[in-house]
Amino acid sequence: MSDRDAYIEKTKAKIDQWNAEIDKMTAKVDEARADAKIQYQKNLDEARRQRDEAEEQLKEMRAASDDAWDDMKSGFDKAWDNISSAFNDAMSRFR
Repeated sequence: MSDRDAYIEKTKAKIDQWNAEIDKMTAKVDEARADAKIQYQKNLDEARRQRDEAEEQLKEMRAASDDAWDDMKSGFDKAWDNISSAFNDAMSRFR
């Protein structure tokens, strides 16, 4: 497996983990009392937005040519740090 394939697989695994956490948050939203439900929904929407952004970045990486891969990876690493931080912030509000 090439470094590129391994990197993409690692990123995909993280997104899959986020999907599982979003499912857990969805269950909490469904169980929340009415007054807390609005805030849970906002947090859930933010987590989904961050996940969608990560998935879009992953699509772009998969489509990148070999020549563009190094530049794409560098840019993705920076974006991933921001996306990951925002996702974790949204998730922390559920704990």
